[in-house]
Amino acid sequence: MSQPAAESDAPGCPGIPPTWSSSAKDAVGTALSGSRVWFTLGFGIVNEVFYPHVDRPQIRDLGFIVADGKGFWLEVKRLESYTIQTPAPGIPAYTIVHRHARFTLELRICPDAKRDVLLIEANLSGDDDLRLYVLLAPHVDGHGDDNRCRIVTYSRWRALSATRNATTLALLAMDEEGRDMWGNVSCGYAGVSDGWQDFARNGAMTWNYAAAGPGNVALMGQVLTRHAHLALSFGECIEEAVVLGAGSLCGGFEENWQQAIEQWQRWHEWAEQRSSFALGEHSELARGVAISAMVLKTHQDKVYAGATVASLSVPWGQSRSEGGGYHLVWARDQVESAGALLAIGAYRDARDVLRYLIATQQPDGHWYQNQWLDGTPYWQGLQLDEVGFPILLAAALKEHDALRGMFVAEMVRRAATFIAREGPVTGQDRWEEDTGLNPFTLAVCVAALVCAAEFLDEPARTYALELADHWNARIEDWTYVEQTPLAVRLGVPGYYVRTAPPLARDARAALCATVPIKNRPADENSAAADEIVGLEFLELVRLGLRTAGDAKIADSVKVADALLRVDLPTGPAWHRYPGDGYGEHEDGSPYDGTGIGRAWPLLTGERGHYALAAGEDPIPYLREMAATTSRGGMLPEQVWDRAAIPGHFLYPGLPTGGAMPLVWAHGEFIKLAASCVLGRPFDRPEVVWQRYHGRVPVIPWRSWRFNHRRAAIERGKTLRITVLDPATVRYTTDDWQTQRDVETRDTGLGVHIVDIATAALAPGCTIVFTFHWRAGGTWEGENFSVRVE
Repeated sequence: MSQPAAESDAPGCPGIPPTWSSSAKDAVGTALSGSRVWFTLGFGIVNEVFYPHVDRPQIRDLGFIVADGKGFWLEVKRLESYTIQTPAPGIPAYTIVHRHARFTLELRICPDAKRDVLLIEANLSGDDDLRLYVLLAPHVDGHGDDNRCRIVTYSRWRALSATRNATTLALLAMDEEGRDMWGNVSCGYAGVSDGWQDFARNGAMTWNYAAAGPGNVALMGQVLTRHAHLALSFGECIEEAVVLGAGSLCGGFEENWQQAIEQWQRWHEWAEQRSSFALGEHSELARGVAISAMVLKTHQDKVYAGATVASLSVPWGQSRSEGGGYHLVWARDQVESAGALLAIGAYRDARDVLRYLIATQQPDGHWYQNQWLDGTPYWQGLQLDEVGFPILLAAALKEHDALRGMFVAEMVRRAATFIAREGPVTGQDRWEEDTGLNPFTLAVCVAALVCAAEFLDEPARTYALELADHWNARIEDWTYVEQTPLAVRLGVPGYYVRTAPPLARDARAALCATVPIKNRPADENSAAADEIVGLEFLELVRLGLRTAGDAKIADSVKVADALLRVDLPTGPAWHRYPGDGYGEHEDGSPYDGTGIGRAWPLLTGERGHYALAAGEDPIPYLREMAATTSRGGMLPEQVWDRAAIPGHFLYPGLPTGGAMPLVWAHGEFIKLAASCVLGRPFDRPEVVWQRYHGRVPVIPWRSWRFNHRRAAIERGKTLRITVLDPATVRYTTDDWQTQRDVETRDTGLGVHIVDIATAALAPGCTIVFTFHWRAGGTWEGENFSVRVE
């Protein structure tokens, strides 16, 4: 069967600027054995495929055109009338059916269990004169530019291939007799000479260019049979990629399909034997748990075991080209997902997460804001909750008797030391925006210090608990406001703010100071701290520091519901905070550095955890989360909360262009399901609950440190002076008529302290002090003072 010879190189170098595919994913998947391929599906076709690691996308998408060669043609991803099915919930072997008046296209998609290959079985039925064409947009090695593509023949196989650096992909086609099934094939530059442009201009495939690149390239191939098998394979060279693809195809699609199903069935069964819960009569929610478990497992790497990326998507990817997206590792998202793995019984997977975190901890005890799989930083902001979360994971594994001899004590010591030295102010909150005092971050750090004490020796153990008690007792002083205009308007005495400025440590008036709002236009990028409310304070209840019935908590829930809740066709949902700018614009156009934040299903889960603690039925919150998913059950980062804009595929209660699936949201879904059965938050550390039982501790001291220079102290409270290096503290209480020298003592957590009693001091007395540093033998050269009130 002869085919037209390919012509010269394609015109139009370098093509239009590259972008990724939309983050609106139908589904994700991978094999559970040797294959190093991860794939995503969106709009009924293959989207980004990752190889050889879960943080390295290799294509933008792989789609199809159905045409008759006489002027009729249709790109199937434009059809919204498609269905997606799996053999069972949580089994990532997908059947997609596209239906049109003239044809039906059925696709079955699964990875090869042993090879770095993604397999697609395509079956076109309908009008006899219709044929199938494959469109492939390479983004090799995580980039859409500088790609080179060509049509190659190796052995007896023709392949559509693309290369960048040391990575090559190949797309092969075969019929059930094992024959090559490529007809006309062509390379081109995206937006200029690619196959889609050929159909748009000529109504048929008329071009057959032999090569294109470097640039933003694309490939197209006509499939000679209406029932074909395709293999997208990867390797370090074209020979490797073709051999792997051909070897996979020759084994038959059905064998690989069954292997994929059986592997995932065994994993689910293995986890269920240790699972902490079963949903019983709630079958639709059990389906969501199974899908969520698969999503968590799918987002883990196979070389860097335990490394879990936040999402196999790029938010608003159709409008941007940067390489990071959400296929990066955040310590917070890792631990949130690991807690869900514990809930479903996947203890080994949760241990792998902790092992990876230990391996990538920095010498001073912290983790980067986010990073590539090998630990190379991407962004380098400082988020204290990301330092506390790995401690919570170690404690959770210990609580479930699942550490299995892991060496965690040194990791815990270093992380607790970092928290003790740097806290309580965080460089960024959990939304990676503001510096200050944040109820969520404080709750995580307090819980982490209490949990750390279980792994520490003296004196570090005692100091960790003292510091946890101190910060816990001060949370309301730092983050709770009263009698503000907002409180008066909503009829409550007060409420917790989202983030208090750093100065709120010493002056409550700072709670009225201006804080920045990221992702907003210049004239809208700040507001008073006491006007910005979030759901961060709910973590105080979830981790056992406060009870759901605490009056301050209950009043804050009223405020948050009044400001953040929006009722949608899928049920109520919550925004992050007023004025949030991370989302589409009002007209539905993609976020571009500014926008309007939309509702987050993740927050529905957090609100559901509070409802459980308050004695309400949390099941409706699970149902509301499940109602926001894509056709394949993927939970989005955000859902649209305005009138429908069909031109942007935006519908009330359904996914926006933010990340999807969001691993953190799937972890929250699982943990809320587990919490429903247990009757308490699944991830509440028992040692924290036993220490506090939701009550504010009473502490006998107040802290002074260089990053927290208090001006006054209540008479009777001990003044605890905290420094980072050993020193002699020289102080006076009578304006230097007398003085005393006291040596600091080592707490074992990287700080040194001196306690000065105030019970015998008269109100109005001033404690004046300075430091003589032991290491350098030098004086500080400045006096500091604290007034006794």
